Formats: sequence, C-alpha cells, structure tokens
Amino acid sequence: MAGEHSDHDVLQAGLGQERRGAPAEGGKAAAAAGGPRSLDALTSFIGMRWEDAQTVRLQIRPELINRGGLLSGVVTYALVDYCMGSTLWAQTSEQEGIATISISINYLQTATEGEVVCHTVLDRRNRSVGALRSEVLADDRRLLVTAIGTYAIFPRRDGPRRPPAGA
Repeated sequence: MAGEHSDHDVLQAGLGQERRGAPAEGGKAAAAAGGPRSLDALTSFIGMRWEDAQTVRLQIRPELINRGGLLSGVVTYALVDYCMGSTLWAQTSEQEGIATISISINYLQTATEGEVVCHTVLDRRNRSVGALRSEVLADDRRLLVTAIGTYAIFPRRDGPRRPPAGA
C-alpha cells in the first residue's frame, strides 16, 4: 500500500498505543476485545482484526479464496503491509508520517480455511526509514509467508495527527 498511512490514526486510537515506548492506556482492553475490526474499506472487507500493533489476524472465508481454491496472495500481502505499517506507526511521533517503500514476500505454503495471523518485528528505525520483518502463520502453526519491508518516515505536511472525530 503505497502512500501515507493516515488511516492508522484509527488504529492508534483503537489500540490506545502511545509512541516510542510510552505506556498504552487502552491497549490491553482493545486487545482483549479482539482489537479494532477495520481501519478502512479494504481491511473491513478482508476482515483484519488487530490483536496489538504488531499482530493482525483474519478468518479465511470464501471471498478470500482465489480461482485455484487457495487463499489469495493479495490478501496475505495486504495483511503483511498493514501489520508492518501499524508496527512502525506505533513508533512514530505526532509530526511523522509513513509510507511503504518496498516489501519482499515469500509465499511458502497456503491455507484454505481457518485463521491466519501476521506478526511483525521492527528491526531498525532511524529518522527516515524503518526496516521490518513479518511472518504469517496458519492456525495449525504452519509458516505460510515470510516478508521483509522498508518504509519511509517523513515530516507530515498536514501538521500533527489528531484523534478521529468522536474518539
């Protein structure tokens, strides 16, 4: 997903995450409730559920299966991109935005039913770039996908982020 991840404001509010190691006020409650259900129309359609900023789950359903009868690679790619984005987003300041530079993904196996979970680790972050890695596992613990990604970190042009209306 190229471009600024402005929809992560919703994730930030939903998880109650603070930035750069500050304690999260509502993070545990949101995780216990299954986390936010969606950030935008795509995450809503796919059915992504945040456990925390580094962990995103989804239930495989018929709409996510390709013509070959397997979980679509587009779905797992989006799962990785959103999970990497939210992992890095939790480590940014109010004055910073992020955008995907590159993701290299390895499709090792696939799944046709059950739940899949993506977990992301931030390996390195400096002023302008974040480097991350992700794994997607099936509910039977089979490794489905590995990925590495880089994201740009830049000063926001629209000023500091604000909580979504009504939050």
